[in-house]
Amino acid sequence: MSSRLPRVLVVDDSAFMRRMTSQIIADSGEFSVAGTARNGYDALKQIHELNPDVVTLDVDMPELDGLSALGYIMSETPRPVVMLSAGMTGGGQQATLRALELGAVDFVLKPSGTISLDLPIIADRLLNALRAAAAANLNGLRMLPRLSSDGGAARPDVVTRATNAVVIASSTGGPRALAAVVPRLPRALPAAVLVVQHMPASFTRSLAQRLDAVSAISITEAEDGEPVLHGHAYVAPGGRHMTVRDDGGGPSIAIIDSPPVWGVRPAADLLFDSAVTVFGASTVAVVLTGMGRDGAEGTRKIREVGGRAILQDRETATIFGMPHAALQTAGADRVAPLGEIGSAIAELIEEVRHVS
Repeated sequence: MSSRLPRVLVVDDSAFMRRMTSQIIADSGEFSVAGTARNGYDALKQIHELNPDVVTLDVDMPELDGLSALGYIMSETPRPVVMLSAGMTGGGQQATLRALELGAVDFVLKPSGTISLDLPIIADRLLNALRAAAAANLNGLRMLPRLSSDGGAARPDVVTRATNAVVIASSTGGPRALAAVVPRLPRALPAAVLVVQHMPASFTRSLAQRLDAVSAISITEAEDGEPVLHGHAYVAPGGRHMTVRDDGGGPSIAIIDSPPVWGVRPAADLLFDSAVTVFGASTVAVVLTGMGRDGAEGTRKIREVGGRAILQDRETATIFGMPHAALQTAGADRVAPLGEIGSAIAELIEEVRHVS
């Protein structure tokens, strides 16, 4: 029976971390340990010899680090990879996000840095990431085109309060999907863009900064009370819900700390529900890759009031769970491959922008 379990290669420069990670995997009863590797070069050798189903890959390693090793893996022998990151610093966060853009399925934060003696406390998080990796679709993975990085400097000030909105839900595989969608939105988009990406606190600010650097529209991590403007994108802060409200002075951001929905916070359904109240039929829902069903109910409500919905297709979604749940619950106006979602957003916003 154990030979049928997904086989995991554990890569970490710390012998202690290799041993602890391997123990969690072996004790799960869901996965087996194919082997271990102490750095990126060793990992590439072991991948060719052992052909594991999944790889856990430390970000910070000597000789060949996790990012460099990931690049080789995805170009030579593509397979699902889960990054293990100590990344609480800005540089660590940027490296982790870059790994997700390069094709890593998910990442797990080491609870207390590079050598985490308390690694067992995140065992459930690690196993959830491995489950997502084992179910991931890499067939639709394409190299992200090189994007210009002249985003913010020449942007004109935008002061128009939003009358139309694009609300986006994404989870596992989402940072890479967002990097393919958001930079393609036009500078003059007559809508606000509100993004819920399931991600821990502190990482969402780095995510917003990375997207902002390569996009025509301005992108920031959302702050409570700030106005919601056309031509601006707002990323929900990790660990907190983002909604929109209008108390008479135009739409603004509301950040709340109510309990998780569908086990996640931020949750797209809360954002989508609030968008129905504030923007009504002038809303376009977008559901990208991810496990679970967050965004499905909210998409249904948006379509019920006359708004539109775009879902990422099965072929290009790393995990088709969220788009599939939305399709079953709400239907869609477009089911599109990742590379066409940016243009589909612009087209559907033109359809709804004059809806009262």
